[in-house]
Amino acid sequence: ILFTENCYMYIMIKAPKPLFRSLSVAALGRSQKRCFSQAMASASSGNLRMALDVQLQEIKNQGTYKNERIITSPQSSVVSIKGTDHKVLNFCANNYLGLANHPEVVQAAKDTIDDHGFGLASVRFICGTQDIHKELEETIAKFHDMDDAILYPSCFDANAGLFEAILGKDDAVISDELNHASIIDGIRLCKAGRFRYKHMDMTHLEECLVQTQDRNIRLIVTDGVFSMDGDVAPLKDICNLAEKYDAHVFIDECHATGFFGATGRGTIEHCDVHGRVAIINSTLGKALGGATGGYTTGYQEVVDILRQRSRPYLFSNTVAPSVVGASLKVFEMLQDGNAGLVDKVRANTHVFRNRLTEAGFELRGDYDHPIAPVMLGDARLAAEFAQEMLSRDIYVVGFSYPVVPMGLARIRTQMSAAHTMEDIDRATDAFIEVGKKLGVI
Repeated sequence: ILFTENCYMYIMIKAPKPLFRSLSVAALGRSQKRCFSQAMASASSGNLRMALDVQLQEIKNQGTYKNERIITSPQSSVVSIKGTDHKVLNFCANNYLGLANHPEVVQAAKDTIDDHGFGLASVRFICGTQDIHKELEETIAKFHDMDDAILYPSCFDANAGLFEAILGKDDAVISDELNHASIIDGIRLCKAGRFRYKHMDMTHLEECLVQTQDRNIRLIVTDGVFSMDGDVAPLKDICNLAEKYDAHVFIDECHATGFFGATGRGTIEHCDVHGRVAIINSTLGKALGGATGGYTTGYQEVVDILRQRSRPYLFSNTVAPSVVGASLKVFEMLQDGNAGLVDKVRANTHVFRNRLTEAGFELRGDYDHPIAPVMLGDARLAAEFAQEMLSRDIYVVGFSYPVVPMGLARIRTQMSAAHTMEDIDRATDAFIEVGKKLGVI
């Protein structure tokens, strides 16, 4: 193949599909790769499949293509993976309390199917509300000490349906720049003025509050815990500013509910701001059983208006009865003295963080939080590191751009109350061994 633009154009247009699919640009120089990409884009103009093929090849060349490993067992601290003949330790699930396959939770789901059926085949306001849905909403509100709660198919839906329903063109939403994608998408749907402050920068947040004093309602929006770094929003400072400038506070608690704080009440408990946050969105799909489902809890008026206006709530099927029944069991377990699970995941987190930090790794996140990102920088290194760990029967995943900023690739590990201390030791030993092999430490 000649390194000229016309030649590439001719090949892309005239060559048969098998040749097109087998072409590689890995060995080309920078200018040649650019010429190759331009020619491929030109050749695929108007052809969806060819255009997407070009984009997929670029993702693979950058080392950021994501392959899904297939689990052939229930979710747990130990799982079976397709292609392996033995089980591996799992350090990449959101199964913080280890309840995803807890026998009491599984049995509750089975019992609820027997009592209330498999599905409702309806949205909530037509014929999709059972007694257990109202019971779960009341339980959630009580757990967070809020007025009321409303269920969604997921927290992504809760975030997508909130801001458009409660904010108008005379209002303002002031959002942390690193908020979750679902928050960003939800804010885009609303007509309020949109303002973004630098990550956890209280000086910049105050500037935004000063700038928006002519607005009617102002809502400060932040993750309680940021999922990629495990860092905790400075809620006490945020609430102080909100009260100073007559604003309201919203937090997404997906990576805090049930396991963070002294009794698992989340970032509000951890930061001691009880009663100072107006709206909480969170999930049933992580610590609280790990299946699916999300919710909004807060002021009664907020919940009431969401039932009237929130599009993901109005136009999505109700949460399945089995999920509702299992979630009720989880809240029952948390309220019946299972705070020992919260203590266990915190203890596991401290041991893991201490060992890797002492070995020379750079870890991010709050010391108490079970999201413990091991920073590597390079995307290819993160992928290779994860593969080396799997060969040692430790299942972790490398995160790279665009999930995290360019140059900040990492292995994001997550501790669980289901991990034993022997599990933690095996994982940290493997990290240290691979880190030395790949020149990280």
